[in-house]
Amino acid sequence: MTSSLFDLSGRVAIVTGGNGGIGKGMAVGMARAGADIVVAARNEEKTASAVEEIESLGVRAHGIKVDVADKEQVGAMVQEAGRVMGRVDILVTSAGVTIRKQPQDYTVEEWQWVLGVDLTGVFICAQAAYPWMRKAGGGKIINIGSMTSFFGGGWASVYAASKGGVVQLTKSLAMAWAKDNIQVNAVLPGWILTELTAPIAVNEPERHAQICSRIPAGHWGEPSDLAGVAVFLASHASDYVTGAVIPVDGGYMVA
Repeated sequence: MTSSLFDLSGRVAIVTGGNGGIGKGMAVGMARAGADIVVAARNEEKTASAVEEIESLGVRAHGIKVDVADKEQVGAMVQEAGRVMGRVDILVTSAGVTIRKQPQDYTVEEWQWVLGVDLTGVFICAQAAYPWMRKAGGGKIINIGSMTSFFGGGWASVYAASKGGVVQLTKSLAMAWAKDNIQVNAVLPGWILTELTAPIAVNEPERHAQICSRIPAGHWGEPSDLAGVAVFLASHASDYVTGAVIPVDGGYMVA
């Protein structure tokens, strides 16, 4: 019974930003649990590599190039995923961007670009996946927030605003779509070692040490540390969990 709760065999997951970092960590975790994976991202070379790795786990995988801020591209992405894989059961909205500046230095265009990808993109993807999930009798949406969903970010105010919006959007979608047996939850990654964050240890050693000193676990996380929560939120084990916001941060937020 326990193993069947977490079995994703026969289910199809779309993972935006699934060709690297946190998205790929979650995609690989769900693939190991039996899910077929659609990797949706902008970099086709990285996507092809991720698809090859996921297929080596014995499941189907398919890559799609997409800009999640473009409604037409997102609609085409979901339709292609449904056509190729036969169904859409799970959506992970991991695609994201940021620009590090002080608030007074952002242009309106930069503000709109970050919000367009990080918040509007989440909404567009969820909206496009909804009919497929409703038709299937239910589904799972896993939105990726951030520690800045709750904390401010002096050098990332636009990113923080977008990720705060992701949490409230998650709760709203959970309320609206509960009647359709669609569970919508958010994961808030802590300090995770990715291509984007790895340079901090080299370029900002004092900051890196300060971050580590605050993490009760004593170290940064790896993308694979997101695999377990992805499988839980994508599986029957979480059928009565919706509107939840789950930090995966080694205890950083409570320290």
